[in-house]
Amino acid sequence: MFATWLQSGLCQVYVGESSGGAVILSNFQSEAAPDLLLLPAAEPRSALPVATKVKLDLASTLPARAQNLRAIIDSIASTVEVAPGLIHAVISVESNYDAKAVSPRGAVGLMQLLPATAKRFGVMDPFIERDNIYAGASYLKWLTKYFDGDLELVLAAYNAGEQAVVKAGRKIPQYPETQAYVRRVMAKLKTAGSLPL
Repeated sequence: MFATWLQSGLCQVYVGESSGGAVILSNFQSEAAPDLLLLPAAEPRSALPVATKVKLDLASTLPARAQNLRAIIDSIASTVEVAPGLIHAVISVESNYDAKAVSPRGAVGLMQLLPATAKRFGVMDPFIERDNIYAGASYLKWLTKYFDGDLELVLAAYNAGEQAVVKAGRKIPQYPETQAYVRRVMAKLKTAGSLPL
């Protein structure tokens, strides 16, 4: 299984996209998977995630209303050590950059924080953009550690909760909403030019 191979830390991972839009992961660079996603564990690593080393052309892929949040997101991404492209992709899918968004389940703001998640990360008012983004990014960071860097499981857990992923055998739960969510965020990441961890 790819996750086991990835967790071994002995591989480098390249990423690409098929003509049908599927994400291609490979342990060698090829025309189908040209972009370096992850270095082997033996390689020296900086304090920031691998994806921050990959040049992202976010300016050309962000909607106009996202540009106002770019400095906040970049600052929080650096503090929390989550790639800014991941934060943008999650915000785009969760709220389409609407800071006042409220879901039928009570998720609030840019990163659609549930009340329990907001409380867990110390947010008193989830409509405050900086606080909302900080809590959402902190949750992504926590999930990344919890699921050993498996980005699809991180996204599934962000959508359905980490216990739903655990109960599914540490796989994406068979919820159509969650499966569609993971595909949508991964597609946004590909549009931005990188798959951050």
